[in-house]
Amino acid sequence: MRAAFYDSQGPAAEVLRIAELDDPVPAAGEVRVRITVSGVSPGDTKKRAGWPGSPMVYPRVIPHSDGTGVIDAVGDGVDPARIGTRVWTFGAQSYRAFGTAAELTCLPQELSVLLPDGVADEVGACLGIPGITAHRAVFADGPVAGSVVLVQGVLGAVGSLAAQLAKWGGATVIGTCTRSADILAASSVAHHVVALDGPDPASAIREFAPGGVDRVVEVSFSDNLALDVAVLADNGVIASYATRHDPATIEFWPMAFANVTLRMLGSDDFPAAAKQHAAEDLTAAAADGALTISVAEVFPLARIADAHDRVDSGGRGRVLISVTGVADTGE
Repeated sequence: MRAAFYDSQGPAAEVLRIAELDDPVPAAGEVRVRITVSGVSPGDTKKRAGWPGSPMVYPRVIPHSDGTGVIDAVGDGVDPARIGTRVWTFGAQSYRAFGTAAELTCLPQELSVLLPDGVADEVGACLGIPGITAHRAVFADGPVAGSVVLVQGVLGAVGSLAAQLAKWGGATVIGTCTRSADILAASSVAHHVVALDGPDPASAIREFAPGGVDRVVEVSFSDNLALDVAVLADNGVIASYATRHDPATIEFWPMAFANVTLRMLGSDDFPAAAKQHAAEDLTAAAADGALTISVAEVFPLARIADAHDRVDSGGRGRVLISVTGVADTGE
């Protein structure tokens, strides 16, 4: 099989290589997926770059946890009827060396989820890391029907899915964006949008939620905590999956008097049951047509270094790699 891999950490163009490797064989409890589209997330590029806390655990890594494809072989203990089914994957390279940036990947069967007819491969390849993180941020503390959910950074990969999942779950969603110029784009995924460059974002949020917001999905804990506390209802939850500065300073007493719950989210280590619940809900929401995902660019496998650089440069929209599926050109 053709695969992309790195055996040392560093800049994408210096460490990522493409080569023919032996076809993997599924172990007991595993499925083998012939990958069509591989999704690239910031976590993938940070592992490759050697971001703090992401050491080179394995001598060789095939990157990326998310993808879509078709199961073409199964290991012992897996129903052979799964062969030929179209799936989306998550966690393929979570505590494992072999991800989805290859024509074939083997992974535990529970990490491959039936992709409904009518849901594009490109959508399925975007559900894993951001979708499961978004689901946990929104639903970890129970249903949200009738609640008000504030999603900070609503145009990001996690934020956009969090807003759409919260709407799907029956919540009123307020999203924030960095600039007033982005309000129109953000309004496609949230009921109400507030720009953080406005004169008084807290008052603007309170106009849509006079009683305060029940839950906050937070992309930058260090930057937005004061605003979150200012608009949070008593007994509210702040679920944060990222921060710009670490350590971050908090003011204890305002949160204590409001009985605020702080929930920190590291997607690789969510409980297995939470991941499965998220996978089920993401699949159902995608089948319902409730999830719209913006794709910035699709690269062929041979240009994986360019894809990683595109992710690291920032900007809106997901970055994908076509492995054996559509748009696999330029090689």
